[in-house]
Amino acid sequence: MPTDPLPIAQALIRCASVTPADEGAIAVLEGVLAPLGFQCTRLRFGEVENLFAVRRSGGNGPHLCFAGHTDVVPPGEGWTHPPFAAEVADGTLYGRGAVDMKGGVAAFVAAAADAVADGTADRGTLSFLITGDEEGVATDGTTKVLDWMAENHLVPDMCLVGEPTSKERLGDTIKIGRRGSFSAEFTIHGIQGHVAYPERADNPIHRMAQVIHRLTAEPLDGGTEWFQGSTLQVTTVDVGNPTNNIVPGQAFARLNIRFNPTHSAASLEAWIRGILAEDAPGHEARFSSSGDAFLTEPGPFVDALRRAVAASTGEEGALDTGGGTSDARFITRLCPVAELGAVGTTMHKVDERTPVEELRRLSALYGAVIRECLG
Repeated sequence: MPTDPLPIAQALIRCASVTPADEGAIAVLEGVLAPLGFQCTRLRFGEVENLFAVRRSGGNGPHLCFAGHTDVVPPGEGWTHPPFAAEVADGTLYGRGAVDMKGGVAAFVAAAADAVADGTADRGTLSFLITGDEEGVATDGTTKVLDWMAENHLVPDMCLVGEPTSKERLGDTIKIGRRGSFSAEFTIHGIQGHVAYPERADNPIHRMAQVIHRLTAEPLDGGTEWFQGSTLQVTTVDVGNPTNNIVPGQAFARLNIRFNPTHSAASLEAWIRGILAEDAPGHEARFSSSGDAFLTEPGPFVDALRRAVAASTGEEGALDTGGGTSDARFITRLCPVAELGAVGTTMHKVDERTPVEELRRLSALYGAVIRECLG
């Protein structure tokens, strides 16, 4: 009988591990993986508990790493089933993390258990990179574990991230890249004055309007073979002016750009700085990026994932790069990485849930991935 991922998922969900809290989630995984022959190493950085678990075959077979996270977003209000009770009702598992992504972690653990039992795991090396900092600022999680892995000569040949990539049916989408995310905020300074005497003032709103026009007047690019066009969204413009007869002294704006590989965070910052220097010489600006865009070109690893999807679900496994960011953006510097997981329609929602049979099918799909990647 295949290992059932449901009890593992329930045990994880019952740990109220809202970032950066662990609440016993890593211990749950250690308790399952250690008896299977995995060497488990806890890696604590700051307030965050992380886990690297590895099972070596002793031969020269390939090394497949599964990356995931046990932290979750806050549950919010209005649940029909308690968010950390992991209740099953009408064949559906309810709980924060059921989809994103304690269910996915449990499914791969169950698949790994089966791979150990039937000998598939002996064809190569299996490992788990589990963090408690994916839903937060992501500074004390995957990126630091990757540094530790490199220092300890534990670089995998390929990595699968268990994010809920499926859109409508399990296995219908495999993510082979992600857009980058770049944010900017800037304050344009003017000279406050009376609206009746504009010659004595310098209206920063007018300068702000010109800057925003230049930033948004033309598309950033036309997209690439694998990526849609980059997009810039202004998310706020604030002046804080309490009356209509004062020219304000400053104006503030914030924006975010989701960009494809035709840009980088550095090139976007240079572009915005140039516009600000020309149209708003009196300004202050701050920039940040959670990662550049990346792409895992179709090849042996991606082909193996598509074969596993087809064999297990009958789906084509369409290749995609849409959506937000994930920890795959860090892993790409170490090895080829792709994402494949549950149907994500309820992630981060009240009453997050997954059908129990779909959870079991996900575990079977991950079992097919292990066979294809280690075979």
